[in-house]
Amino acid sequence: MAVSISERAPINGIRIVGVDGRSGAGKSFLAARLSRLLAAPIIEIDDFVSWDCFAGWWPRFDEQVLSPLLAGRDATYQARDWTDWYGSTLGGWKTQQWSPTIIFEGVTCTRRETIGRVAYAIWVEAPAETRLARGMARDTRFPGKEDLWKQWMREEDEFFSADGTRERADRIVDTSAFGINASP
Repeated sequence: MAVSISERAPINGIRIVGVDGRSGAGKSFLAARLSRLLAAPIIEIDDFVSWDCFAGWWPRFDEQVLSPLLAGRDATYQARDWTDWYGSTLGGWKTQQWSPTIIFEGVTCTRRETIGRVAYAIWVEAPAETRLARGMARDTRFPGKEDLWKQWMREEDEFFSADGTRERADRIVDTSAFGINASP
């Protein structure tokens, strides 16, 4: 896969790789592997989303990350403060220096608004039961986590169905063979 990505033509001088899919599918693990193989930094969508704002974070991401990178500038963005796990508080600022290849990792990062702006889109998938179990294993200390996850999963289904994200992917990676606690 790294070779296919490396062979993809950059857009405006930058090769942005999007690793998308539903929560708990294995996106973070795959993005970390690609980061090492491509010597590319990762910008995590978790710095933008919150339980109470599934998809509405996009304008801030576009303004602070995607548009500057495509213009050849560094991305300076205010990251989500996850110490406020249930809310949507913003925390400190981060800067990601421009790089010839950058990976976006997270839910809806290859949405329709990225057509012609992301050079290579990867869709990561696993069955709903596996994804929920991975989420429950990961977010162990938060009361009400299962209700939040189930609501989030419904929102993901609605968004991805309407957006057609999976159908536009350059590559689909199925992580179902890796079980609950294993990663691809």
